[in-house]
Amino acid sequence: MSGESGLVARQKHSRVTTHHSPLQIEGYASLWGVADLNGDVVQAGAFADSLAKTGAEGVRMLNQHDARAPVGVWEQIVEDARGLFVRGRIEDWSAEARFAGALSRAGALDGLSIGYRTARARRQGRLRVLSGVELWEVSLVTFPMLPGARFSSA
Repeated sequence: MSGESGLVARQKHSRVTTHHSPLQIEGYASLWGVADLNGDVVQAGAFADSLAKTGAEGVRMLNQHDARAPVGVWEQIVEDARGLFVRGRIEDWSAEARFAGALSRAGALDGLSIGYRTARARRQGRLRVLSGVELWEVSLVTFPMLPGARFSSA
């Protein structure tokens, strides 16, 4: 831009980008013997066959069960005395992942939910007891079907 004074004003445009390191998280995606809001109860050992086939690397970390929105990777998935323990990291490779990470850092997103196919189950009154589960994914969710399925920063 030049005016009568002969001065030229130049604008330099800069873009601010913020990169966070991956957010390490851990928690329980399933708890043994606890009914979820749909009446499903997972028995200890229900994930053993599935995890033996796929390991943690075969199970996806999604946001809100959206297969188009992987937000990180699970590094460890194990059955322990309490339930299905998961440990992983939320990456910053997409807008969805960065948003999930920001919500998690702020404490606004801390639920976990499993995506699976039932391999073995039986009815027990109004409950469905799962003894075999083919685990496909563990999602970060706002409202988990199993209220105690939560994660926190590792």
